[in-house]
Amino acid sequence: MLGVVPSPSPSVPDAVAARLDLFLTRMRAESAEYGEDAAAFLDAAADTLTGGKRLRARFCHAGWRAVARFRDRSAAEDEALWDVCAALEIFQSAALVHDDLIDNSDTRRGRPAAHRALEASHRAAGWWGDAAAFGRAGSVLLGDLLVAWSDDLLESALDGHPQARSVRAEYARMRRDVTTGQFLDIAEESAWSVSDDRRHADRALRVASLKSARYSIEQPLILGAALAGADSEQIQALRRFGHPLGLAFQLRDDVLGVFGDAAVTGKPAGDDLREGKRTVLIALTREALDGSARRVLDEMLGDPELTPAQVSFLQETIADTGALERVESMIAAYAGEADRALSGARLENAAVGELRELGRAATVRSS
Repeated sequence: MLGVVPSPSPSVPDAVAARLDLFLTRMRAESAEYGEDAAAFLDAAADTLTGGKRLRARFCHAGWRAVARFRDRSAAEDEALWDVCAALEIFQSAALVHDDLIDNSDTRRGRPAAHRALEASHRAAGWWGDAAAFGRAGSVLLGDLLVAWSDDLLESALDGHPQARSVRAEYARMRRDVTTGQFLDIAEESAWSVSDDRRHADRALRVASLKSARYSIEQPLILGAALAGADSEQIQALRRFGHPLGLAFQLRDDVLGVFGDAAVTGKPAGDDLREGKRTVLIALTREALDGSARRVLDEMLGDPELTPAQVSFLQETIADTGALERVESMIAAYAGEADRALSGARLENAAVGELRELGRAATVRSS
């Protein structure tokens, strides 16, 4: 490692926003010939990229920094890094668009979910036909467009890059994991009444791993590290940190989906209960209930018309079974496992400190 301190870096959100702006300008120019309806479609895709924590970009940047500045303290971020970070954020938007459609969610980040926004645009234009069906179909295509955009930006970033092969391999694995995790999520809802109750928590954890833990934290870390030329020891250290932290992150999301403050989360209180999400929190609750109480829970779970009083009843039921306390213990255990994984790792010290701060922010949060 050299003894030169690098010049101050731009903030990750600012750098990613700048790369997204450049990319969207190019996409709009290349699509200008498609007409005004297509332009509105691109605008809808661009709207999904506003806001958010930029969590995946932050972890990608931290993974790059942990490796690049371990070898050379003067290493500076380049356009390839920022483009990979931005590609991750586009992929995240694609996943959210499809997720909201699958879950029939009305809101995202305090605004209408993509399928609801498209539905509203259909009505505002006075078009013929079923506005809700248009919104649903349009959001499938919107998510697909965002996946394509993510790949486009990644490939432009990796053109001629010495680490292109390893980065592509990890990115491809991420896409497969998320898609498979989404399917297992909806399959679990269908299998809920026929599968062994004792397996629900394990199945929900598998979904959390594939659908969230890996692509939210572990894989962005590895993508950044791979871009910096990480060796196998460094990759494994970051995996040992990223996966348990990703599980803790998703379990915190599950808690917030039931107990979160709508003013902070941007979604109605108890939204996961109305959507009927089969999370670890719900699986542990069901395990602790007797047959009649479990039937009441099952009947209420997934009812989009749940009243605030009914949501409050379900929240109390979950807390009284001890399921909330058990999930909080799991979050703490996973976060501790992640923290220990960084001890003695061949990674830049400042980056390790940043990773620990990001880990706390991902698991001790209210939104």
